[in-house]
Amino acid sequence: MAFKFIAFAALLAVASAGILPAGPIGYAATPVGYAAPVAKAVIAAPVAKAVEDYDPHPQYNFAYEIQDGLTGDNKHQHEFRDGDVVQGSYSLVDADGFKRTVDYTADPLNGFNAVVHREPLVQKAVVAKAVAPVAYAAPVAKIAAPVAYAAPVAKFAAAPVAYAAPTQYYH
Repeated sequence: MAFKFIAFAALLAVASAGILPAGPIGYAATPVGYAAPVAKAVIAAPVAKAVEDYDPHPQYNFAYEIQDGLTGDNKHQHEFRDGDVVQGSYSLVDADGFKRTVDYTADPLNGFNAVVHREPLVQKAVVAKAVAPVAYAAPVAKIAAPVAYAAPVAKFAAAPVAYAAPTQYYH
């Protein structure tokens, strides 16, 4: 019921705005005691930005770093721009335990170029030299029976298989 009322109110608002005729549309309209005023929107032409907003030689310097001991999140980024040349670097810890560092540059002549470096976060353990020589046991002689092998099985070539076109198509 509420939908019918909203639809009727919208139709009435459109008719009072002068877009539709106010008379009946295919059936006798019931008299309405009042109609809500309709606000007409005034749309202004877009304003062109002043030429002063254009910077012919843009420059910025941006950096951030995150080191969270609780989650283990460790990353950084640094980027700067001087005109059409952008240079930067970022690093993060990959899921496999390696630190990935990407150094990149971008300019109109060479485009975007990146160099990726990967290094393990866990260094290999350094083995200390033993003070006393380690004694080793003498090897034990193992005597094994010779292994019997079966003769190779002859392979037979199968006759070629003939294929027929399908008789029914499924959609």
